[in-house]
Amino acid sequence: MTVYVAWTSADLHELDPATDLAGPWREVVVAAGGLAFVDSDDTLSAVYHELKWALPDGVALTVAPVADLPKAKGLAPGINSWLRARFRADDPRH
Repeated sequence: MTVYVAWTSADLHELDPATDLAGPWREVVVAAGGLAFVDSDDTLSAVYHELKWALPDGVALTVAPVADLPKAKGLAPGINSWLRARFRADDPRH
C-alpha cells in the first residue's frame, strides 16, 4: 500500500470521489479544494494517469508518493486520522 498526495487546480469538492474518481486505488479522500490523498497498491504512473483522465481537461495536476506521516493542519475533518491510520499500520513508530 502506498499513500499518494495529489494536487490539482480543479476544485475536488465539486466531485464525488466514489463515482467521479474511480481508479486503481482503495480510497481517495479530499483534504482541501485541490488536495487529495490516495491509498493504492498501484504505481505512481497508473495513479497519475487515472486522476488525469478523471479531471477536467486543462487542469494542473501533480501526484507523488508520501514517504512518511505528514504534518498538516486545516484539512477536511478526519484527514489527519485517515493518514495516521495508514502510516501506523506500516510503521509502529507513529
